[in-house]
Amino acid sequence: MLWITRSRVHVDRVACPWLILRFVDSDAEFLFVPKSEVNEAVEETGAIPFDAPGAELGHHDGKCSFEAIIEKYGLTDPALIRLAKIVHAADIASDLKSDPIAPGLEAIATGFGLIIPDDQANLEEQFVVYDALYAWCRLQIAKN
Repeated sequence: MLWITRSRVHVDRVACPWLILRFVDSDAEFLFVPKSEVNEAVEETGAIPFDAPGAELGHHDGKCSFEAIIEKYGLTDPALIRLAKIVHAADIASDLKSDPIAPGLEAIATGFGLIIPDDQANLEEQFVVYDALYAWCRLQIAKN
């Protein structure tokens, strides 16, 4: 399937493609367009929008897009739920201090955005961060 979101990826717009590829659609392809062009591009391509204004898979009821995808696709892995708390806190500035790992993830996302401005390349480089963080979450869950 084809998925679409706003360009200039940051926390949620990296975490969501990682989640989609790993747990929802292993053949997913992603388009990144300016915020003002998302709706038009959805109409032209039929892509599934995420983390964009008005998107079903966006910010709603205090939740970030990563959490919306988890809910929509019925993902229940406890390690993903733990990761969702980190992504939520890192993505929503007012909640940044609600998880001790979140400031580090936000800093990493900001740094990647500065050194890799191309969205596709940024995803490719940052996915290893999410793989490692998910592995850490799995370890934390196993310890409990």
